[in-house]
Amino acid sequence: MVRTLAVLAFLLSVSTTAPAAVPFWGARTSSPADMPPSQLKPGQWIWGGRDASPAPMAVIVSLTEQRAYAYRNGILIGVTTVSTGKKGHETPTGVFTILQKDKDHHSKTYDNAPMPYQQRLTWDGVALHAGGLPGYPESHGCVHMPTEFARLLFEATNMGMTVVVAKEGTAPVTVVHPTAVIPIDTRNGADLKIAPLADGQMYRWQPELSSAGPLSMVLSVPDSVVIVLRNGVEIGRSRVQVKDPLVGTHAYIVAQGGTAESPKLAGLPMPNWITIGIPGHGDEAGRVVDQALVDRVTVPREFVEKLVPMLSPGSVLLATDESLEPSTTGPKVQVIDSNPPGV
Repeated sequence: MVRTLAVLAFLLSVSTTAPAAVPFWGARTSSPADMPPSQLKPGQWIWGGRDASPAPMAVIVSLTEQRAYAYRNGILIGVTTVSTGKKGHETPTGVFTILQKDKDHHSKTYDNAPMPYQQRLTWDGVALHAGGLPGYPESHGCVHMPTEFARLLFEATNMGMTVVVAKEGTAPVTVVHPTAVIPIDTRNGADLKIAPLADGQMYRWQPELSSAGPLSMVLSVPDSVVIVLRNGVEIGRSRVQVKDPLVGTHAYIVAQGGTAESPKLAGLPMPNWITIGIPGHGDEAGRVVDQALVDRVTVPREFVEKLVPMLSPGSVLLATDESLEPSTTGPKVQVIDSNPPGV
């Protein structure tokens, strides 16, 4: 009887003892999309994606800035504060790919320490994962991220995604300090350097540079230009004129459907566009783009004729009041979502 009671007491103690809780690091929600990355405090982040996408992704980790930048289809969709390797355990620089993903990883080296949403960069232990964020390098070589940002990134990425780890003095300045709206090459993190339009040239169209993949566009009001990216590669750009432009950054996505009443651009029917509620502009989510808004933009008809047939649900347009020129690009970060609406 005594033995039975002892066993029962043991079983009760086991069943009522909760497992150690996994810490939660960083902010629980995104900061506004228009917040400059330099103003993010330790643990803060910005994110505009929702789930996985066929568009190629890349992450740039700046050891100098202690921030990481996430790109989809060459366009920035998120930025976060990080904590990288401390002295004697420095995070290695270079171009890596995701070798392994483990949502509930625990370290075999550091007393079973939790490393949620781990994405392995090297087989000797360097990875992206949720972890402490004191505002300076304090890890043993990994890249610590806020828990919620790490979760969102984990769910959005695929095996083999490119991760560039850069440091001032050992990497190009454009990689160490990524620009806000200039698209990048998702294979190596470098700025896409495509020649501007020549004098008198209204547009350029080269779809053969990328024959398939998701479409994204960036429209810069101060530069009076729109750039078209397919699968992260620029395939065209055109001069545009914008009357009474919106202030700040706004994102639009092609939704399902479209009717005879849909807006027309340069006299040609457009697909059904709706506004994306990026962080800081959540009240704009789901608004249908009407003819009055489209009429504020003038684009060469020949360019529209080539572009419109390629637009499909999920195609994204980012309109910004920033320049795409490296010498004049402002400090704001633009976050968009290239996924079709969940309808």
